[in-house]
Amino acid sequence: MADEATRKAVSQIPLLKTHAGPRERALWPQRLKEEYQALIRFVEQNKAADNDWFRLESNADGTRWTGTCWFVHELLRYEFRLEFDIPVTYPETAPELAIPELDGKTAKMYRGGRICLTEHFAPLWARNAPRFGLAHLMALGLGPWLAVEVPDLVGKGLVTHKERPREAAE
Repeated sequence: MADEATRKAVSQIPLLKTHAGPRERALWPQRLKEEYQALIRFVEQNKAADNDWFRLESNADGTRWTGTCWFVHELLRYEFRLEFDIPVTYPETAPELAIPELDGKTAKMYRGGRICLTEHFAPLWARNAPRFGLAHLMALGLGPWLAVEVPDLVGKGLVTHKERPREAAE
């Protein structure tokens, strides 16, 4: 399954305790606080390991998240806009991450640029809900997806570096 480095990194992300989604108005602020704490811890641990690769921010009620993620391939940084909504059935259901600019460029993506996490990540989330949160989604969902898909898309010429003309990539 996951390599030892991934297991170690994920084991340092705090598990969440509050079982609440956006519909539970009384408990959602506490869950959101735990989400932020776990995300902050994950980002700090990534920075300490010189592995900083995303930025996220949410709307005031924590139901809409936007940001950027990036992947370094052959010493070039490929950066993408990231967005997702918290589903009403959260935390039983993981959010669907979307990278709109990659929409239609890979088979491992749904309409609207939503990345496919059903095969590998969804069963893991189901086994660990409600203890998993957004930091786990990033670490075990988006991170591995980027690691597989970005080099493939670059190799096929479907994604080019902003500073590199399309012809140089081919």
